[in-house]
Amino acid sequence: MQSNLYVTNLSYNVDGDALRTHFGSCGDVVAADIIMDRETGRSRGFGFVEMSNPEQAQKAIETLHDQPLGGRALGVALARPRK
Repeated sequence: MQSNLYVTNLSYNVDGDALRTHFGSCGDVVAADIIMDRETGRSRGFGFVEMSNPEQAQKAIETLHDQPLGGRALGVALARPRK
């Protein structure tokens, strides 16, 4: 099982540090990245969080899916591997 998570429905006010802190409650966060629009420089409303192991990733899914961050309920799922 992998430990990379796809996070959706992010508020435009949430930054990488806030995402890292929020997911830190479930374990060690290796990386937290919010995808930005190239033209506007604004968040596209989704990002990726890499946890240090699959067990922590599963805990984050169970704990944080549909929980609020920045006024919006997050969607948290395993990220699909790049093709």
